[in-house]
Amino acid sequence: MLKIIHVRYWYLDILIIFLFIFACTPTKHPAGVRLSLVNNRQSLQIKGLDYAVMQDIARDTDNTVWQSLVAVYRMPADTDLKNYQPVQPGRYLLKDSVVVFTPDTPFVKGQTYFIRNYRLGEGARLIDYIKGRSQPGRTHFIDLIFKE
Repeated sequence: MLKIIHVRYWYLDILIIFLFIFACTPTKHPAGVRLSLVNNRQSLQIKGLDYAVMQDIARDTDNTVWQSLVAVYRMPADTDLKNYQPVQPGRYLLKDSVVVFTPDTPFVKGQTYFIRNYRLGEGARLIDYIKGRSQPGRTHFIDLIFKE
């Protein structure tokens, strides 16, 4: 009679437990993004973005690529229409670890604006899809509001 011996390797059990723990650990968010108006309130300074992502984007010669990370918009009177606003045209400049946005037309005094900070890669883990925190093709973002 043929006898099957089942050998269990203890390190495989530990590896499975280790993977399970890290799969269920919530993602830590990067440092908070901070906004301030500079250059006589003509430009917007953005601090706290992911340094590696900024360096990657800075390598691209097309200035509009910054809109995939931090796009600036004018806030409409009806905030329900916020997702349908055109991007505020302007120039982005990377200085050390700070992005400075200067619009083509000056910010209007009393007007509210917002920055849509896209969180590239956030929510892209398998556990995020399983728990329903993310959907395929959905990009996570936060809106930061400022007023001139």
